[in-house]
Amino acid sequence: MADALAPVRDAHRFDEAGLLRWMEANVADFGGPLSVEQFSGGQSNPTYRLRTPARDYVLRRKPPGILLKGAHAVDREFRVISALHGTGFPVPRPYGLCLDDAVIGTAFYVMELVEGRTFWNTAFPEVAREERPACFDAMNATIARLHSIDPASIGLGDFGRPGNYFERQVGRWSRQYLEDEDAGRVPAMDALIEWLPANIPPGEETSIVHGDFRCDNMLFHPTEPRVVAVLDWELSTLGHPLADFAYHLMVYRMPPGFSTGLAGLDLPALNIPSEDDYVAAYCRRTGRDGIERLDFHLAFSLFRLAAIIHGIKGRLIRGTASSSQAAAAVEQLDRIAALALTQTRTGG
Repeated sequence: MADALAPVRDAHRFDEAGLLRWMEANVADFGGPLSVEQFSGGQSNPTYRLRTPARDYVLRRKPPGILLKGAHAVDREFRVISALHGTGFPVPRPYGLCLDDAVIGTAFYVMELVEGRTFWNTAFPEVAREERPACFDAMNATIARLHSIDPASIGLGDFGRPGNYFERQVGRWSRQYLEDEDAGRVPAMDALIEWLPANIPPGEETSIVHGDFRCDNMLFHPTEPRVVAVLDWELSTLGHPLADFAYHLMVYRMPPGFSTGLAGLDLPALNIPSEDDYVAAYCRRTGRDGIERLDFHLAFSLFRLAAIIHGIKGRLIRGTASSSQAAAAVEQLDRIAALALTQTRTGG
């Protein structure tokens, strides 16, 4: 995991001796001593590197403090990683889940530390120009593979409710936005809450969806342009694969410096596939003729991202935001909500 490491932040400290005892009792072949550092990423769930003489691990936990209902579902993360690991899909090996808050203060799970590269910028500036198409193709192949796995065949048939995915998701994120009064209201979000339910496309599909499939939630091989681990499964569920893909695709509509946007960049000069080519590759891999109503899917995806950032804003105000980058993310809230509203007027 090639994310920045630092000493554990004061708000996220826990009883390391309690963790050591739990790991000695629950993780096969574990041996101390144990030292703990915190990753800079992990906006929602604090994430730590656990160092031991034999091997290193990663711990993901619920943040301390007052939490919104249904958020920070580390037990769901652990379940989906466990199921997917058995298929050979690129996820870390899971080691153990602890739902007893008495151990370190909140629920957590421990998984393998996968060595690899994290890319925070979707333009892949650190990668040689000739390798960038392969990086994009690796992401495309990985999300298409995820959407092609039959949930029931790996024990995830009840991982989410089938049907009415967009209706339920718009309702969920609308409620979460409206209930977090600390973070305030955003006019574009209010407009989207009206537009989205009235414009849901017909048709139902169900697959495993990651929910936050971005380049910075993947680890790439240390030297090769391939994905070795997909991380941060907190938002995973059973849902519409096009919602998941559009969320991944929306960087093509975001300007540079606006999250990790590609809009306005000279993609041929950078040797990055066009949005049309990227969509075509996904459709080819998943047996589609194309994606109708891409405007809705992108508006929904950007609305959902804005709702997530709105939640981060609330946690920042309450002092429970888990990432040192939380304030920078919150600064983009109004712009992302406005961009989401713009998609509703494209007619695409």
